[in-house]
Amino acid sequence: MRALWLLPLLWISPAHGSPALDQAARDYQQYCQACHAANRFGGSGPALLPESLGRIKPAEIRQVISTGRPASQMAGFAQVLGPERIDALATYLQQPPATPPTWSEEQIRASHQVLNPIEQLPATPQHDADPLNLFVVVEAGDHHISILDGDRFTVLARFATHFAVHGGPKFSPDGRFVYLASRDGWVSQYDLHNLKLVAEVRAGLNTRNLAVSKDGRWVLVGNYLPGNLVLLDARDLTPVKSIAAVGQDGTPSRVSAVYTAPPRDSFIVALKDVKEVWELSSAGSSPDFSPRRIQAQDMLDDFSFSPDYRQLLATSRQAQGGQVLDLDSGRVVANIALPGMPHLGSGTYWQRNGDWVFATPNISKGLVSVIDLKTWKLIKEIPTLGPGFFMRSHANSAYAWTDVFFGPDNDAIHLIDKQTLEIAHTLRPVPGKTAAHVEFSHDGRYLLLSIWANDGALIVYDSQTLKEIKRIPMNKPSGKYNVGNKIEFAEGTSH
Repeated sequence: MRALWLLPLLWISPAHGSPALDQAARDYQQYCQACHAANRFGGSGPALLPESLGRIKPAEIRQVISTGRPASQMAGFAQVLGPERIDALATYLQQPPATPPTWSEEQIRASHQVLNPIEQLPATPQHDADPLNLFVVVEAGDHHISILDGDRFTVLARFATHFAVHGGPKFSPDGRFVYLASRDGWVSQYDLHNLKLVAEVRAGLNTRNLAVSKDGRWVLVGNYLPGNLVLLDARDLTPVKSIAAVGQDGTPSRVSAVYTAPPRDSFIVALKDVKEVWELSSAGSSPDFSPRRIQAQDMLDDFSFSPDYRQLLATSRQAQGGQVLDLDSGRVVANIALPGMPHLGSGTYWQRNGDWVFATPNISKGLVSVIDLKTWKLIKEIPTLGPGFFMRSHANSAYAWTDVFFGPDNDAIHLIDKQTLEIAHTLRPVPGKTAAHVEFSHDGRYLLLSIWANDGALIVYDSQTLKEIKRIPMNKPSGKYNVGNKIEFAEGTSH
């Protein structure tokens, strides 16, 4: 009965005077706003906005309100509020706040804090692990990061992050610093030599991801809310400027993604609400970061680069296919028939018979699409046990590993032979628990696979024999990122 009672609430605004939601607003003021702020933009706790809660299921929101979060300041309110008021509060949090969300340059600057000045920290690693074979592991279950020694497979450090680290950590070119962006806009700089946080700043209210310039001088943050780019000084995250994401015709937009293109010495930005891709040069001592506008055929959600960074393979969530943009000419040079929702950002490329191919998992269909990067023709569609999210490989591995994250068989993971394009093995590491996201060690000898559960683990495999080496208990480990692979933009990893 409760589900039937709750459904109408999803269509009611607090302004309409629903008694249940009026009570939820009062409950928020009494129990929530001290940590999450009166406007729900976040304080010591994360922002509680539809944009930042969008990936969390309503049942999970109710669970957190009821029982709290382990190893955090979030207490449970089951004994205080009861089931009906918790249901109403969860619904209230998924609706727009009374005050329209804004986040100004002044607020960005006011949020900036330096925790450990770089000049006061040793410039060399203060541990005996290989700096290029460290893994940064995101534990989504309780919002922590673990730093893992990739040779001994032991945890060197573990620290709390802001709410829902998103978009993949990025690294300084020398591998010393890792930069993290949380869903609710916080950017953190962590020193992997000293295992200490350096600085933090809140760059937005709903952040997609960030990128680091080729020379390590700049960090560019892309935001859904407010729709803009925020430029930070990579040395300590000092805010430099904000760039409104506005199309040539004046249409405001959210930012879908921002990545660095090292051979081009530039950032590439996809806009979600206008048909444009931006290139912002980071070359020289004082770049102005004025966007070069490239017209696309659609509004873009996702993209990946060719190995030489000259072309952009891009798609939208609505389009039945992909488009190839040549970044030199600024023109669309090919269209590719790709069914469903290919997840290009998690695709990977390798050489097959001397030619580069690109493979992408699919969020809505059980298949992997393989594309010839010379002709942009679809070579093969490989059926899988269900829709997938992540795909990874390594130059020294014979296989591309892909999960079936969104399917009923999500405890399985496929190993695709990179030459025959056939599924060579299907593993089920922990029956009944989701297996997802692989990352290889720097030399490709080992790989780490996530068991995506609160009582989950990282499973270490020998990449050649497929023998399990070790299990490391972790709290819903999601992504993990090898320093050497990332800073070298290695074949097989995400960029």
